[in-house]
Amino acid sequence: MSEPSRSQASPPHIPRRFLFVVPPLVGHVNPTLGVAAELTARGHQVAWAGMPEVVGRLTGQGATVYRCAGPVLGEGGAGRPPDVRGPAALRFLWERFLVPLAEAMAPGVAKAIEEFRPDVVIADQQTVAGGLVAERLGVRWATSATTSAEFTGALDGLPRIDAWLDGQMDEVRGRIGDLESTADPRFSPELVLAFTTEELAGRPSRAADRIRYVGPSIAERPATTDFPWEWLDPARPAVLVTLGTANTDAGARFLTECREAVRARAGRFQTVVVDPEGVLALDTPDALDTPNTPDVPDDKDVLVCRYVPQLPLLERVSAVVCHAGHNTVCEALWHGVPLVVAPIRDDQPVVAAQVVDAGAGVRVRFGRARAAGLGEALDAVLYEAGYRVAAERVGASFRAAGGAVTAAGHLEALAAKTGGHATPTPEGDR
Repeated sequence: MSEPSRSQASPPHIPRRFLFVVPPLVGHVNPTLGVAAELTARGHQVAWAGMPEVVGRLTGQGATVYRCAGPVLGEGGAGRPPDVRGPAALRFLWERFLVPLAEAMAPGVAKAIEEFRPDVVIADQQTVAGGLVAERLGVRWATSATTSAEFTGALDGLPRIDAWLDGQMDEVRGRIGDLESTADPRFSPELVLAFTTEELAGRPSRAADRIRYVGPSIAERPATTDFPWEWLDPARPAVLVTLGTANTDAGARFLTECREAVRARAGRFQTVVVDPEGVLALDTPDALDTPNTPDVPDDKDVLVCRYVPQLPLLERVSAVVCHAGHNTVCEALWHGVPLVVAPIRDDQPVVAAQVVDAGAGVRVRFGRARAAGLGEALDAVLYEAGYRVAAERVGASFRAAGGAVTAAGHLEALAAKTGGHATPTPEGDR
């Protein structure tokens, strides 16, 4: 696991300030933690703009978080029906969550820039308020791309969706950005940090001149949950089954099939199933009040957990079954762990295709997967050596890319183009 570096870069002559603008999505905040730790180790100041209720518990105590308003995916009008997939899911994501999020966050982002005076704003690719407001106030900004789907041709063959998204960006700029600008707020004109490598994502078809493949930013996270480590049997392989934090509403049937598949292989390996909403506990009511419980007393094969310390657990497992979320995929491959991927929506089909093309996993259909097929896919990634070899190859490319250390270096170089701490352009002068 990468640690903040104090020796790979000479101390900067001028301490800089970096502001990360992030959405209330765990998978988009986590990659910034390692970069922030590296920048801090080099003597810079770091802050975040986002929702403290989400960002603060991930960054830990002592972090500076400027409050921004906004919806939370899965709540209120931003709650997507589980059966909304494909282009409809993408439209829903932008219309009901990302565009309202941008407009709600814009005042908080502006206040953060005016008070913190960053040399560089690092805006998550789906938090377009970061780029639009920074641009409006005359502050340099970079893009944090926690998935490669936007620049690897994900919308090739869908010109209407692509044009519709461009229209959404133009409308949002008209409300919170610089009307004279034409830059796409998903792609900084100066620097796009991609937390992957070409070995997984392939060559970019968009913004290639600005993209810097830095690999995953893997860093220690504040401990948020206990885990019964003594339950793991060192003599048997272990499997992790997880659908991330934003997909459990759609996952009851899938998790049930996964449990049946691993039950059919009892004694061969152990399985940890992440079930934050307790959907598997409906048929085991006594487990509802217990966060980490075996399916039945003294169960040595299946452990159902509301939450897990994912990074430490990945050091102990031999395979992962997941929704092809970019963070989970990259964290598994960082550890050389092959995958069974069952994409649900958004960028997940693109990431799943990347895993298969790299030879590091098997894809199954989320909506139609049955225990028999899931079991066969697990057998393949566990017992056919080629999948692990490919996973380890991708993981090696991640380490060679440099992760947080390389990302921090690119941000320092961008900040060096600024003479001193940025002075935002007053709102009345734009």
